[in-house]
Amino acid sequence: MTYARPAQDARPGRPAISVVAHRGASEEAPEHTLAAYRRAIEDGADALECDVRLTADGHLVCVHDRRVNRTSNGRGAVSALELADLATLDFGSWKDEAAYGDEAPDRQHEDPERTSVLTLERLLELVADADRRVELAIETKHPTRWAGQVEERLVELLGRFGHTEPAVHADQISPVRVMSFSARSLHRIRTAAPGIPVVYLMQFLTPRYRDGRLPDGVGIAGPGIRILRSHPDYVAKAHRAGHQVHVWTVNDAADVELCQELGVDAVITNRPKQVRMQLGLG
Repeated sequence: MTYARPAQDARPGRPAISVVAHRGASEEAPEHTLAAYRRAIEDGADALECDVRLTADGHLVCVHDRRVNRTSNGRGAVSALELADLATLDFGSWKDEAAYGDEAPDRQHEDPERTSVLTLERLLELVADADRRVELAIETKHPTRWAGQVEERLVELLGRFGHTEPAVHADQISPVRVMSFSARSLHRIRTAAPGIPVVYLMQFLTPRYRDGRLPDGVGIAGPGIRILRSHPDYVAKAHRAGHQVHVWTVNDAADVELCQELGVDAVITNRPKQVRMQLGLG
């Protein structure tokens, strides 16, 4: 399939596309596990992407779905379970079983980093311990029974790691950003921590934002790859409005090529190693 494409963004000195590991290197290891994020760092990912949800006892955990049914051997909503409950579940075996069936590795000898629930705090520690700059893109999931408590807890936790401190230099960019499909969630973050960049995620390109505008205070557009396939001129419009463009979820080689030609700023992918190689970055 081919797409009608405008001229590539060729701004002088434009940095290389940032490659963001979607839920870690989630093609290689179970999503949102410590093993997936370690693999992403080893594979050279510029940034790690995670989804966060608040448990019944106030912990932020890296889980995409509202319920744990798909990615664990348990059942129930994350918001109704305590961290201790989640710690008893296996969050990784499903991937090996899907890939290998009856030939799946012996669960008795499974690496806990592939199966244990991951807290955002532990992921922040992993990033802090990395021997190079690794950025973190955190998505708040809405709607949720905890509403604004998610953002409150998130800002508190980021503050403990020094990510809410004002930048010393004007050109100093925070290694952490917060993403959401909820403009209200992003507004809460901007109000509580103005120094943290925010990304407005979009599944569809509504008429309100078709010209490149974004909600007040938001500097990064987060369109799905389908938007770029249908509206390839959107990237140039967003850039003209002064915004970066971070695209999800970019796994196919043709989509990587499209993003490169359109001059996007970041691609979020399950396959960071392969995408970096295609982009000539690794």
